[in-house]
Amino acid sequence: MSSSAIWMFGLALAYTLLLIVMSQIAKKKAQAGEDFFVGGRKFSRWTVAFCITGLFSGSTYIAILELSYLTGISALWYGVAELTHVLIIALVLIGPFRKRMMVTISGLIGDKYGRAAKGIAGGITAITFPMWSVATALAFASCINAITGMDMLLSVVLTAALMYVFLSAGGMWSVAMTQTANFFVFMIMFAVAIYAIAVNPGFGAVAELLTQDAKYGNLTSVGLQTILAWFGTFLINVLLAQAAFQMALSCKTADEGRKGLLIASGFNVIFIAMGVLVGAAAAIAMPGNARGLVAVPKYLMETLPGPMVGLFTLGIWACALGWGAPCQFSGATSLGRDVGSAIWPDADDAKLVKLTRLSLLALTCLMILFGYLRSEQAAWWNIFAWTARNGATFAPMVAALFWSVATPRGALTALIAGCGAGLVWNWLGGWAVSSFYLKIHPVWVAMAANIIGMTAVSLAEKGWDFISPSGSIKILRNISVLLAIALCVALMAAGTWFYQTGLWGMTAFLTVLCAWVALIFSTERKKTTTI
Repeated sequence: MSSSAIWMFGLALAYTLLLIVMSQIAKKKAQAGEDFFVGGRKFSRWTVAFCITGLFSGSTYIAILELSYLTGISALWYGVAELTHVLIIALVLIGPFRKRMMVTISGLIGDKYGRAAKGIAGGITAITFPMWSVATALAFASCINAITGMDMLLSVVLTAALMYVFLSAGGMWSVAMTQTANFFVFMIMFAVAIYAIAVNPGFGAVAELLTQDAKYGNLTSVGLQTILAWFGTFLINVLLAQAAFQMALSCKTADEGRKGLLIASGFNVIFIAMGVLVGAAAAIAMPGNARGLVAVPKYLMETLPGPMVGLFTLGIWACALGWGAPCQFSGATSLGRDVGSAIWPDADDAKLVKLTRLSLLALTCLMILFGYLRSEQAAWWNIFAWTARNGATFAPMVAALFWSVATPRGALTALIAGCGAGLVWNWLGGWAVSSFYLKIHPVWVAMAANIIGMTAVSLAEKGWDFISPSGSIKILRNISVLLAIALCVALMAAGTWFYQTGLWGMTAFLTVLCAWVALIFSTERKKTTTI
């Protein structure tokens, strides 16, 4: 075993022991239900900032590291899209959601549409979170495999087992303590990376590559379709970012949560810049590799002594834990708390906490199974999870907040139709990771079916009226109508171009979405009167 591998395992073991000790401290703070699920809503702005940075910025850094090695500076658009997503949550959503004392998206859907909707939404949400966790764990496993040759599945098993140990002890308090520790490991990783770039190939060489090379200096070399898909996915996901909401809504007040998210946005800029710089440095020093996450550790082993390589890979592991741990915990909350309360409506907090701990164990096993089934393509699990979760819960969530016409039957139809349509489209495309059936991403088909199912069934039930909105609502309604018409005309006039560029599916979905928004502003359920 090389010196780098020995240092990597030694530091990872020491860090693991630290996290286990911290989980025992967190356990004392999480005795009651609200303490376990949302940290007793006592988090400060800095705790929220560390939690959100660990969740979004760590995963963003890994994605940009991989992409910038292959495509250069255009990879930064992935980070900009995610940064926009965090800012919208901070500036628009944190206040209204904090007033509702929301814990999970599936819980909110259940509060509005009843136990059946809560159970189905909670079940689908729970199953998708281990898919996101395993995607990031596999990215870290690629790094370990490059340094030590260790089997990737074994790395996933170790990561999943560690997350179970500390999450089951202290719930949201464990997440907060772990994310705080991860933040300082990230900073050490960046210090090591800056030193490595200065030694080899030098900041001047990296700057020259990112400004003068035809491929690496081009802001759109990753592809316009891909950039638009990033923005589309993150913007649509704004209302469904359950793990982020669960952490941000654990704050003392809405204002503290908002400030925490804005601080995290500032940190995110550092992660974007460092991801581009390290990926570009690896592309100069270790060109020709098919994967950035394999090339980067090899570049570091050529450039740095073993202890510094160990510190850098510890940062990559912190990225995997920073994303995976909140995902696993939020999924377990949906399964244990929401599905549990749908089945046993009289269950008390103690029983729901027990069910959530059991759910954590079940999702840990599921994460390992996902890693075994498709360990060679981490990105595929992200696609499948987006399709299943967003395809099921998007319309019920939006309707719960903004559309009084929506009914429980409409919500159930939307949950089943959206998730089912996404599965069928994936099957028609041969479960491929990049070449989709008719060049249409399954998530657009699933979410369109989700909206159409919710709308058709809700409107079929009597008891609603058309209304004539006024003021700003009227302006928004008219803009939505004009956008729907414009997109529809564009699809008919230039359908071949949209198809060849792979934008047909997203444009068609946006047409359906704009038409639905106009309908939401134009209808309301009749008010019942009592005598």
